Formats: sequence, C-alpha cells, structure tokens
Amino acid sequence: MLASAVLIGCGGGSSDPSDGNDNVSDFCSVTNEKEQFLSYMRDDYFWYEDIPSTVNLDNYASVYELLEGIRSNVDRYSFILTEEEYQSRFVEAEFIGFGFSARIIDTAVFINYVYDESPADNAGLRRSDELLAIDGVPVSTLLQQNEYNAALGASEEGVAVELTWRRQDGTEFTDVLTKTVVDTNTVLAAEVVNLSNRRVGYYVLNSFIQRTGQDLNGAYNQFTDIDELVIDVRYNGGGLTRFANQAATQAAGNNVLGEIFTQYIYNDKNSANNETELFQLYEGVRQFNLNRVYVLTTAASCSSSELIINALKPFVEVVVIGGRTCGKPVGQVPRSICDKRTFVVNFETLNANDNGRYFDGLAPQCTAPDTLVGDWGHLDDPLLAEAGYHIANGSCSPDPQQQTQKQSKPESPHAYTLLDQWRSEY
Repeated sequence: MLASAVLIGCGGGSSDPSDGNDNVSDFCSVTNEKEQFLSYMRDDYFWYEDIPSTVNLDNYASVYELLEGIRSNVDRYSFILTEEEYQSRFVEAEFIGFGFSARIIDTAVFINYVYDESPADNAGLRRSDELLAIDGVPVSTLLQQNEYNAALGASEEGVAVELTWRRQDGTEFTDVLTKTVVDTNTVLAAEVVNLSNRRVGYYVLNSFIQRTGQDLNGAYNQFTDIDELVIDVRYNGGGLTRFANQAATQAAGNNVLGEIFTQYIYNDKNSANNETELFQLYEGVRQFNLNRVYVLTTAASCSSSELIINALKPFVEVVVIGGRTCGKPVGQVPRSICDKRTFVVNFETLNANDNGRYFDGLAPQCTAPDTLVGDWGHLDDPLLAEAGYHIANGSCSPDPQQQTQKQSKPESPHAYTLLDQWRSEY
C-alpha cells in the first residue's frame, strides 16, 4: 500500500540541486544517490534499527543493490522504480505491450486477464484462454528453451508477433498483435450476477492507481437493487490507500462513514507523522449501506487489497473467499531521489480495533482454488461459486479438498508486490 500523500524531494541535504547553485550531475551521481538513500533509510525506514551500523557504499554498484544489501530480513516489500516507470504505471496508467497478463503452469501459458481496448482485447483474447504458439513456435518449446519472454518481443511500439490461442471450448484462433500504449483499466469487469436467487454486484479490482477512483464509480454505477456485493481482488498487488478507502466506503456506506479506516504508525523517529484516516468517499459518488461484503483473494492479493478487509472488519461482516493473502500490513510513502522513486516501508497499519501485523496473510473463511474456467463472472469460477454457496447457506461448502486446504498449515506468503503483478503483463 502507498500512503495517499506523496513525499517528493531529493534528500540528503537542504539545498535544491535544481536551483543552479549545485552541479546536478555530481549531486545525482551514483555515489551521491547511494549516500542520499542510506541517509533516508536510517531516518525513515520502518525497520531502520536492522540496518548495519557500518555500511561500505563502495560494496554496492547502485541504490538497487544497496537496498537489497541493507533491507531488514522481514522486509519482502520495498522496491525502487525509475521516475519514468512511476509516472507511466501509477500516474498515466499505461505501458507498452499487447495488454494481457498470463500465468505459466508447467509447460503451458494461460491468460489471467486482458485490458480493455488493448491489442489483445481487440484480437479477442480472453481470460482462461491458453496461449499455444508465438510466431508458429509452440509455447511449450519456448518455455523449455527459456525463450518465451524473448519471443514476445521488446517493449516497443510497433513490435508485432503472431499468436495462436485456444478457448476453453477448444476453438482455436490465430492473429497478429502489434504492441502499442495500453491503458490499464483498474476495474477489469463489473456486472450484476444471480447467485442463489439474489442480485449480487460483482467487480474485479486489479490495482489502486490514479485512475482507480473513477473506475470504481463506473463499477458501482452499474449496480442497482443489489442484495450482496463481491469484490474480487485476487490479483491486486495494492497501491494508493485512498482508493482502498473509497472502495470500502462505497460498499458499506453509512455503516462506516466517519469511523476509523486505518491508523498509520511510523517508526519512533517519525511518530509525529502518525495519523488516523477515517472512512470517506474521496472520488466516490454512489454508496451502498451493506452489512456484509464478500472479498475474493489469493496469495497475490496484497497491501491495499488486504486493507479493505482489515478496515471493514470492525464494522461489517467481511467474508473472505479463496486463498490466504500475501501478508503486507505495512506501506510506503514514495520518495524521489534524482531520477528514481524509492518505495521503502515507512509505516504499519492498524484498524479501528488496533488489529494489524498479519505478516502471514489474512486467512479466508472459505477456501477455493483460482482455477481458470472462463471469463470474469463465469458462475463455475470456484471463488465466485463458493461465494454463491455461502450466500445461500451462510457457511462454506463441504468440499473435502477445501476442508483439507483449510486445515493444513499455511505456507509462507509470497513476497508479492506491484512489480510482480506488472512482470506478468505483456
């Protein structure tokens, strides 16, 4: 999760490197970047006490290596972007590619999701399709030869490849896709579905970036006379906390408005920055006053996605279905250092009941596997089907596999960040 406020500055001193009084190239040399970053970490890093007392900067070729060398053993979340990467993904909400995300299962590749009006979308590629070949070469061969990513081409506009894919019903398609600038809509699907004879609002929320506020309005505006709400964050790696607040507030409405959404707790050097954020609509227009909210999760549900669950729990019933979440009850205030944005952990979050520190992830009430069966909203989707069962019966389904999963010891959550999410996109 990223705090709603963005901290901007070069750090490491009070002078402005752009005021003409300093040599900018010297100020932003690799050596100076490392010095600035280490100084910032010693003051603002949540686990600053875990940084070695003596750090030889000459041992690290860049700030990226320095972060890896001095981060706390418990820190699975801090990362650094270039300013260009930050502006592209967080602010402009775009990247150059075909517009799909995929998962690799053994020697096969399946589509997780497709961005609206992207080359992949326009060609007809859909969630759950299997990618069979790239430029005529079987995907299984490319994976075995470690050439899959290279076969998809460089991240440059105009790069074209021929893709062959197969739908769940066995129908095969072949088309040439050309990379272009892809707008990353953060709500991948939104509709009213009939589950157990109840009208259920269902939407897939994929990230929390600058455009999410309006995307949420687009989703909630589609829901009329709904009895239940299902928020699907199964692949949502997190982002700006204010939009987690907006999503939660639009769902629970008067049950939470004005109550404590979350408490931001900084290290003891920065306790003056501690603050409490209340539930509020932010850019939201429409609200529901639901007493119960369903949330679909996997190990890829992280950070601000988890915040929705933890923040709502003191006030309404939250039914979590799917898999244990990634376990990131901490967040970052992005900091500019020359041409980079550092995202190092600055604070932890606690809900109105002072509950947090779920580093092992948030466990679902009802487990269900993220098996690909069709496009979003398919009623045979195990997570959505389990939500339907709970809506009808008030309990989890008696599936023996699910009960075994629930009783087994949870595995250590994967260190899933927005970077992991973006790396699965092409």
